[in-house]
Amino acid sequence: MTGAQITANLPSRDFDRTEAFYHRLGFATAYRDGNWMILTYGDTQVEFFPHPDLAPADSWFSACLRVADITPLYARWSKLGLATDAPAAPRLGDVIPVRGTVPRMFPLIDPDGTLWRVIDLKGLG
Repeated sequence: MTGAQITANLPSRDFDRTEAFYHRLGFATAYRDGNWMILTYGDTQVEFFPHPDLAPADSWFSACLRVADITPLYARWSKLGLATDAPAAPRLGDVIPVRGTVPRMFPLIDPDGTLWRVIDLKGLG
């Protein structure tokens, strides 16, 4: 399937807050109206829909961001002063080392409780 693309569709309790958080991470706004928002990160994008009644602690939403090397990204995001202790949202988790066939990765929880798995592509065949 040439030219196909799949994007995550994630909840946002407040587009202003979501947009500000992701801008701090390095995302840019590609589209926004009252019912939909699209943010880009390099060649990737993620889409958000309004979910004002979402309880972040109860969120089961998740997405993966796969990058060539998580080291520089983790270093940059670590300097943003995000909480590191559960159950804070947003928060940045520690890098999880390679275990068997599981690649290095780290978790990021956004303000709405969405779990991001930031996955290192290095060493994956």
